[in-house]
Amino acid sequence: MDHPAVDIAHDDTVVVGRIGRPHGVRGEVTVEVRTDDPALRFAPGSVLRTEPAGRGPLTVAGHRWNGQVLLLALDGVDSREAAEQLRDTELHVPVAELPALEDDVFYDHQLVGLTARLPDGAELGTVAAVRHEGADLLVVHRVGGGQLLVPFVTAIVPTVDLAGGFLVVDPPEGLLDL
Repeated sequence: MDHPAVDIAHDDTVVVGRIGRPHGVRGEVTVEVRTDDPALRFAPGSVLRTEPAGRGPLTVAGHRWNGQVLLLALDGVDSREAAEQLRDTELHVPVAELPALEDDVFYDHQLVGLTARLPDGAELGTVAAVRHEGADLLVVHRVGGGQLLVPFVTAIVPTVDLAGGFLVVDPPEGLLDL
């Protein structure tokens, strides 16, 4: 089974979206979705923390899809001008409110900071980020400098030990030379 990773960490919260441009004149905003469960995260009544913090918290009044773009209506935001003031605001939810995941499925914030080891136990580096670009990629800052992108699939990352603070990277030939 592949190891899907969802949401992006920020201290005790995870980023689930970023507000983009206003849509229309009634205060709706476009949202760059950064979660794999937008129906849950942006359900009417959901309260979202913000970064910068002074712009929130924001309560979702409604959501709808316009093609591939998520549109949010927010309590108290009823004009294009008010919506424009929220542009580039990150939307967060507390980590404590995240649902439990199945085995072999992880949130990004659980992976960032883990030590990446080779099968023989040699330290490869530290997971600095998770990128989602068609495939999930671990960004590993290598011991001694440099960066390595590791596909986050079971064949290459067979072990993730959250309690132990590490994961094992079993690289195919040539991956470490990139």
